[in-house]
Amino acid sequence: MRLSTTIIAGLTFSSALFSAVPERKLEVHLKDIARLQGVRSNQLLGYGIVVGLEGTGDKDQTKFTVQSITNLMARQGLSVDPSTVKVKNVAAVMVTAELPAFARAGQRIDVTVSSTGDAKSLAGGILLMTPLMANNKEVYATAQGPVLVGGFAPVSRGGGGSAAIRNHPTAGRIPDGAMVEAEIPINFAERSSLRYSLIEDDFSTVVRVVGAINEELGEMVARAQDPRTIDVSIPKDFQGRAVELVARLENLSIQVQPKSRVVVNEKTGTLIMGTDVRIVAVNIVQGDLSIEISSNNSFTQQESQYGDNAPAPVQNVTAEGDKGRTLKVDSGVTVGQLVESLNALGVTPRDMVSILQAIKDAGAMTAELRIL
Repeated sequence: MRLSTTIIAGLTFSSALFSAVPERKLEVHLKDIARLQGVRSNQLLGYGIVVGLEGTGDKDQTKFTVQSITNLMARQGLSVDPSTVKVKNVAAVMVTAELPAFARAGQRIDVTVSSTGDAKSLAGGILLMTPLMANNKEVYATAQGPVLVGGFAPVSRGGGGSAAIRNHPTAGRIPDGAMVEAEIPINFAERSSLRYSLIEDDFSTVVRVVGAINEELGEMVARAQDPRTIDVSIPKDFQGRAVELVARLENLSIQVQPKSRVVVNEKTGTLIMGTDVRIVAVNIVQGDLSIEISSNNSFTQQESQYGDNAPAPVQNVTAEGDKGRTLKVDSGVTVGQLVESLNALGVTPRDMVSILQAIKDAGAMTAELRIL
């Protein structure tokens, strides 16, 4: 028997014979599904001034920009009356960056510059020296340099009229714009243990990872703490050589079984799902559309020592609306086939999301449903 779907409007398509879907398994490296704890970047933040703007800076009413310029001048030995300062070519900004793991003094990192006042554009501006601090209030880098903006905002020179603004001219980047001044002390090579954290918690995967590590090292050094965490005691042969051990473990092949998941983007009408996501018997009424997914038993000859007939499930989907829209699907029904058929009937993405959510809530679909 072949699975066929017929729509009264004239659309006809067919798919392969419905049978048991084999278990999906993938071979991946350990570094693709797990992260080594203690090896991560750190966020840095600073407050700075961008100068050299062509009249697109903060307005005079932005008091903190005026105060910043006054303080900067005072540090340079100049006494300036704040009431005389014009900040038309200056903008106050927040500067952010990420300090990579194992960053060393003298290394350069990228920074992002974002306006905090009412500047129209940072194009053409230069960031003055800005200290970047971590959460512990310690300075780990200093940023300075020309700001690259991926947009523009034309300067208005009076007389009214309209102006176009493209992208976001009030935020930009400085490639290699910060220099690392202080290092975060990490004595990685002398570690006595490692801890891996799976990106997605899964009991089966964590057990496979533990087995693969113990088999690779030839001793029981790995153990699972929970569905996400694996602790590894560094063997004697690798004492003081944790870097070599990590390099050996991160390329281990791990067999994983992807979770059944249906992802729907309601805004764009995009739907992504596995080929083995199926729907069991359920009845749903959505607006003027009635959907019936029924499961019938047909008898087929099964291989057994007795030669008895065994029931095999046969599913049918019928959808009817007020305008005579009719959909019929025989045999096994997958989410993809159902969505394709509903789309051919003119069901909107919003209604489609509601239908899938109702099927999930009714317990007729075992896959995880994610709506973006």
